[in-house]
Amino acid sequence: MAGNAHLVTRAIVTGHTRGLGAALVEALRERGIDVLGLARSRSAPRPDAAALPGRFEQVELDLSDSGALAQWLAGDTLAAFVAGAERALLVNNAGTVAPIGPCAVQQPADVARAVALNVAAPLMLSSAFSRATAGLNDRRIAHISSGAARNPYAGWNIYCATKAALDHHARAVALDGEPALRMASVAPGVVDTDMQGEIRATDEARFPQRERFAEMKRAGQLTSPKEAAGKLVDYLLSEAFGQAPTADIRSV
Repeated sequence: MAGNAHLVTRAIVTGHTRGLGAALVEALRERGIDVLGLARSRSAPRPDAAALPGRFEQVELDLSDSGALAQWLAGDTLAAFVAGAERALLVNNAGTVAPIGPCAVQQPADVARAVALNVAAPLMLSSAFSRATAGLNDRRIAHISSGAARNPYAGWNIYCATKAALDHHARAVALDGEPALRMASVAPGVVDTDMQGEIRATDEARFPQRERFAEMKRAGQLTSPKEAAGKLVDYLLSEAFGQAPTADIRSV
C-alpha cells in the first residue's frame, strides 16, 4: 500500500448508489476512508453503516447534466470535503452503456447524454479535483474503463468511444507531469451489475454478442461487485497505481 496506511484519506466516488459504485463505497469505508458519493439519487442507508469506520456523505446530482455539474463544481463542497486530507482519491465510476445499436438507430439526445456522463463528467471532475487538491502530496484519479475501450464491439460504438476517451485522457494527463497526481484508467473486468442485465436484455440485432454475456452469467463467470471493488481499491492505494496510465484489474 502506498505511503502510510494511516494517512487521512478522502475519496469521491460517482455513481455510488448501486453495483460497482456501491461496492466501492463499502470497500473504501471498510479501510477507514471518508467517502463523498455523487449520483442522481441517494443510496438507502445500510443497517450496519455505523459500524464502518469511514464516514459517508452524498450529493444528489445528475452527472449527465454538464451545466448542473459545472454549477456544483463552482461551489465549495468539493474543496470543503478534501480539506484536511493527506491523501485524496477520485473514482469516476458513473457511466452508461446506452445507446446500444448501430448509428442509424441512435437518438442524438441519447448520444449526447452518454458523452456527457461517460466523458464530460469524468474530465470536468478531474480538473476540479486537481485544483482542489493542489497542495496535497498524494492525489489519485481512477477512471473506471472497460475492455470495450481497447476492443471494438458491434452495437457499442458509443460505449467503446467514450471509454476509449477516458483511456486516452489518462495517457495525456501522465505527460503533463502534475506534481503528486497519479491517474489510471482501469478496466474492472466483467462485473455482475445492472448494466450487465441491460446488456443481456438487449435485442441481438442491436448487440450481436449478447449471447456471449448471457453465457458468462449462466456459467458463473461474472465477477461480483464486492470482489471487483476490493481489487480496485487495493490497486488504487498501491504503489503501482499510476505507473501505467491504463490497466486491467485482472492482471495487476
